[in-house]
Amino acid sequence: MTQKTPSRTKPIHALAPQPISEEVLIEKYSKGSEKTIVDVNQRVAHALAQVEAPEQQKQWETKFLQALQNGFLPAGRIQSAAGTDLAATLINCFVQPVGDSIAHVEDGHPGIYTALTEAAETMRRGGGVGYDFSRIRPRGAWVGSTQSSASGPVSYMRVFDRSCETVESAGARRGAQMGVLRCDHPDIEEFIHAKDTGDLKNFNISVGITDTFMQAVQKDAAFALVHRAEPGPAQKEAGAHHVTDSGIWVYRTLQARELWDQIMRSTYDHAEPGVLFLDHINRDNNLSYCETIASTNPCAEQPLPPYGCCCLGSIDLTRFIKQPFEKAASFDKAAFVEVARVATRMLDNVLDVTVWPLPQQQEEARSKRRIGLGYTGLGDALVMLNLRYDTQAARDMARDISELMRDTAYDASVDLAQERGAFPLFNADLYLTGQRFASRLPPALKERVRTHGLRNSHLLSIAPTGTISLAFADNASNGIEPAFSWSYTRKKRMADGSFKEYAVEDHAWRLYRHLYGKDTALTPAFVTALEMSAQAHEAMVAAVAPFIDTAISKTVNVPVNYPYADFQNLYMEAWQSGLKGLATYRPNSVLGSVLSVTPALGSSSAPAAATALQIDSANQRLALERLPAAVLSSLRWPSRPELPAGNPAWTFMVHHPFGDFALFVGELAPEEGGAPKPFEVWVNGTEQPRGLGALAKTLSMDLRANDPAWLQLKLDALATVAEEHSFEMPFPPHGQLRLFPGVVAATAAVIRWRCDQLTALGGNDTKVPTPVLDAMFSRGEPQTGPSGTLAWSVDVDNPATGEAFTVTLKEVNLPGPDGAIVTRPCSVGFSGNYPRALDGLARLLSLDMRVIDPAWIGMKLRKLLNYAEPLGHFMAFVPGLPRGERRQQTWPSTVAYVARLIIHRYAMLGVLDEEGFPLRDMGVLDAPKNQGAPSTMAGKICPECGNPTVIHKDGCDFCTACGYVGQCG
Repeated sequence: MTQKTPSRTKPIHALAPQPISEEVLIEKYSKGSEKTIVDVNQRVAHALAQVEAPEQQKQWETKFLQALQNGFLPAGRIQSAAGTDLAATLINCFVQPVGDSIAHVEDGHPGIYTALTEAAETMRRGGGVGYDFSRIRPRGAWVGSTQSSASGPVSYMRVFDRSCETVESAGARRGAQMGVLRCDHPDIEEFIHAKDTGDLKNFNISVGITDTFMQAVQKDAAFALVHRAEPGPAQKEAGAHHVTDSGIWVYRTLQARELWDQIMRSTYDHAEPGVLFLDHINRDNNLSYCETIASTNPCAEQPLPPYGCCCLGSIDLTRFIKQPFEKAASFDKAAFVEVARVATRMLDNVLDVTVWPLPQQQEEARSKRRIGLGYTGLGDALVMLNLRYDTQAARDMARDISELMRDTAYDASVDLAQERGAFPLFNADLYLTGQRFASRLPPALKERVRTHGLRNSHLLSIAPTGTISLAFADNASNGIEPAFSWSYTRKKRMADGSFKEYAVEDHAWRLYRHLYGKDTALTPAFVTALEMSAQAHEAMVAAVAPFIDTAISKTVNVPVNYPYADFQNLYMEAWQSGLKGLATYRPNSVLGSVLSVTPALGSSSAPAAATALQIDSANQRLALERLPAAVLSSLRWPSRPELPAGNPAWTFMVHHPFGDFALFVGELAPEEGGAPKPFEVWVNGTEQPRGLGALAKTLSMDLRANDPAWLQLKLDALATVAEEHSFEMPFPPHGQLRLFPGVVAATAAVIRWRCDQLTALGGNDTKVPTPVLDAMFSRGEPQTGPSGTLAWSVDVDNPATGEAFTVTLKEVNLPGPDGAIVTRPCSVGFSGNYPRALDGLARLLSLDMRVIDPAWIGMKLRKLLNYAEPLGHFMAFVPGLPRGERRQQTWPSTVAYVARLIIHRYAMLGVLDEEGFPLRDMGVLDAPKNQGAPSTMAGKICPECGNPTVIHKDGCDFCTACGYVGQCG
């Protein structure tokens, strides 16, 4: 299946554009009448050619257009604003300095509120901003001018956070921000935990780590927290002291490992803070002789000095694979070099075309002319070359490509220096010596630099490409990353509030299916990010980093059960490998639960009931004032695990007034050892109360949730279920008699006793995550006002068992994500002639109904649809049929019919469909896995679908529920 080498001015193969790519192109990058990639490319090429000499502009415009057509992807700001009349910057991100005073400039650092104004202007023009807040004096430090105590850097970060939010609401591009604090700042612990409760939501945060600190961590030594500002009286009394002749105050000391563990634990649980290795950054910096770097841009691929900018562009590597997937597949080095040389010139031109928000930024760029040429699509390119990402052969290929890009870009910058002049702060003797990046250039290239100078102080950066990859590169894998998934469904919110679904496919996977057919097995090279070890991700960065003069955006995604010890060691390995920083993402329920701006009404800190309203109309129901954010919660097993070798079960004989039955608790020992985990309950025996088996079946799903507090709440609800007569029953372990209000309460007490033995209820550990519990909109049953409320009721009559009763659902009004009111059942009850064990089932289902994600109650009800009882089947009408159609069917039990009726009510309310599946995905349960599709993961709130499922992927935001891609690249 040999392919002809395509024209370099066309896509590598004749694949029709993906609809989502066309949509993103129009929405984010096209201007005016532009409809295609070629239209956008022509505008950008024309705009950047205006820097050239008048007689050469047409020639360079043609070359620029050819480079764009052949795979050069300028960053998003360039694509969207170049050649337009928008007063917007073409630069994606900046770093802004922040001093310690309120308004005065000190050592080139503006006062806090001056810096705030400068940042607002930068964000207003479309640029993201990074800051180092380490100069701000610590909380409690002495402020001599006002005879008061300082409030600390975190308090001022909140001011910057609100300002960013305001600028965003005014209609500008979302203002991304990075906040950095040095590891030796006295407020570092407050900074580490600043986002634990959902604060600073418009910031990414990173700790600036020094070699001194890392060495202290290795030695388990003490580490001093210091600042130039004088401590307050209380801090001096606690031991803060001045270091003679240094101008430094030591506020306190602590063990370095203790601080390191705080950083790592927060990163493990909350995905922040990130880590920047400041000494590595500055040691490698080409301009360390004239600048010091203390922060990065928001996506962290560009460490920058004060007022520095990142002028970015990426080359799509998939365009340069000849004979993809074949044994003879190869990388077209000559074509790549041709595009890289022109791309270097184009990025240099951007610095002269762009609007600068601040004159200081323009001057900084003029004197150093930093640019950041990188590549994207590495993961897909390796697949097309038949190289598995996590192998040495793949790392060797990535290293070779990176080295070729380095040499090409630096050589092209020498040519530009000969033509246009070197950057003003170039000093050959200083630039090419020491441990700086440029000192490691090949000898012949170093000699050219020494002789002719360089146009640009820095030339290379591997940045996240986000939506530019989706719009311009057929969704090629992002930056240096492997593909995250081969396909997924993008649910995009439309202008009218509805959602439209798009299939989003990875470029290499799509191309392979195009060439070889949809049923052909994938090659071994097809491996996604989550199918390889964290060490393999770090190893790829380590292979490429020596050839990139600024930094690389890389997110190491690890699974939720990734061991903490390995996670912590990953960062130590990154420092030992000489990396400049590391970002990881581990999905977890803690992250989703703390990122809601308003706390959930059912949160563990303050269980609250609904607000009681005055009932003004006949159909007015209970109303809640706000809709809390859902929390991602995965079950250990979505259904009963397959256990070919069997599993142990604990058995207890329950003795009650009407006979005896056996209670079983199924248990499974975890792979890592420790106490067995209970995962199911069932009852057996002809004298078991009717309906108790259904209760056990739904309680089994609660045993499989990773939420001990939720299980405890369920057992608490069953403990007080009263029946006609209380009774005494022998209780484990010694058979002492205990009084119970009914058989449901007795059964629950035995289950609780066994769970306590297995430590399945969490004990006294308050740090155990409670994802399901936190996802409740109300812990207790919402209460009505004195006027009452209407409820939905339906009659059930089972002639086979003689049961005739009414099912009643109390309902509550919730504000939906688009402002509409959503009515939801919040409790269920029975009245009439029914098995009293169903009161226990009603209590369990009522709690399930108050989990904000309807997928939870839908799952519980579906499990009951096939619940059968001996001699309990009967005929009844099917609910939910089209108008005018009536049909009866046989139901296996009263419980099964009740479950179907409740599902029907949810369908009437537009919450579930008639099969019991949610009409709107809200992310509490992992979605069924499609081929190559990502599972739902816990994360930040998605601005598109409202679910707490936005993770950090490939250096960019990505929603695992709806496929939303954040603004990066």
